[in-house]
Amino acid sequence: MAEKFSLTQLKQQLKVKTQVELVEEIAGLCKRFPQVKEYYQAASSGYDDVEILQKYKAIVQAEFVPGFKKKYPEGRLSIARKAITDYKKVSSSALGLADLMLTYVESGVIFTNEYGDIDEPFYNSMESMYQSTLKHLLKAQIFADFEDRLLAVLKDTRDMGWGFHDSLCYLYEQLVGHQPEF
Repeated sequence: MAEKFSLTQLKQQLKVKTQVELVEEIAGLCKRFPQVKEYYQAASSGYDDVEILQKYKAIVQAEFVPGFKKKYPEGRLSIARKAITDYKKVSSSALGLADLMLTYVESGVIFTNEYGDIDEPFYNSMESMYQSTLKHLLKAQIFADFEDRLLAVLKDTRDMGWGFHDSLCYLYEQLVGHQPEF
């Protein structure tokens, strides 16, 4: 059985390569793996990774928003969540991540308004993402940039089942420190 290839071994191999060889190797990785290219694109643009963010938002919206890509979206939570995970791998933008996470919840609300009550796992996923979004916003100190959208989600869920609205309001109050006003 072959021994595991470690990061230390990789670094040792890379140290003996010339700058030209390293550039060629990275260029080859970018051609072969789109995520590597997106990573370097996001890194070179700093916090302005709008094009990359839009790609991942489109994946999320395509799963939930009727007419966005398909007349009847499939509502696959795993595909939408994977878009968020993939975005985290290629971008370090706190604003972009917050926007994408909140887009997930907003799109889920649109999906529910369009197709009626879904099921408990769906609402659990939306609640979990809302909570993660709040925590991220507070940690990154960018809550004020998204407060209107957070409150709009609460307003738009007032008539939904499974205690969805109440759970979101509870999360908001617990994490933000006061009752939401909408």
